[in-house]
Amino acid sequence: MSYRDIITIEPDKRGGKPCIHRMHITIYDVLRWLATGMSHAEILDDFPKLTEADIRACLEFAADREHRLVASVGAV
Repeated sequence: MSYRDIITIEPDKRGGKPCIHRMHITIYDVLRWLATGMSHAEILDDFPKLTEADIRACLEFAADREHRLVASVGAV
């Protein structure tokens, strides 16, 4: 499954930030939790509606965004 099946960007939801499609949890929320050292299991325990696929989609989204940023900077 692609992150595009899980991540949505809606102008009226969390200020247009990319979110997990059925929730108000942003990609940045998940990345911040991971960056502070929370494990996938801890995140899933704290937010039972999240799935492992949701967490992987956040990471895939971030990797794709970083790749596109580096590619666009390199093209200049």
